[in-house]
Amino acid sequence: MKNITVKIINNSNNPLPTYATSGSSGLDLRAYIDAPITLEPMQRILVPTGLFLELPESHEAQIRPRSGLAINQGITCLNTPGTIDADYRGEIKVILINLSTEKQTIKSGDRIAQMVIQQVAQVILHEVKEINETVRGEGGFGHTGKN
Repeated sequence: MKNITVKIINNSNNPLPTYATSGSSGLDLRAYIDAPITLEPMQRILVPTGLFLELPESHEAQIRPRSGLAINQGITCLNTPGTIDADYRGEIKVILINLSTEKQTIKSGDRIAQMVIQQVAQVILHEVKEINETVRGEGGFGHTGKN
């Protein structure tokens, strides 16, 4: 595994994002808010983190839900995975939604999402009139059956 260096500004009073375990893929992101936020069922909100990144060229940060938050409180991320491009310099914010049937509260410092840094490639599109056939062909959603 190759480690990369990512510059980060932390304007919050939370610690820098960390990996929960040595085998974790995502860094935990925490809410940075002035007061607790109560989310009504099906309500969505943009939650600031106080973090700003300078990603290396050819990398992105993906914002993903935390499984514990989803199963325990019914809170997940919309636009998942959210993409932070290498040239973005604004604050990292997370779109959360309450999919439960009860009000849910987010407090400053709560772990609200995880961030995975990935290397990406930009492609050069070559327009053609036809593409190669495969066994799958045009088989799409559910084409392989239930099992």
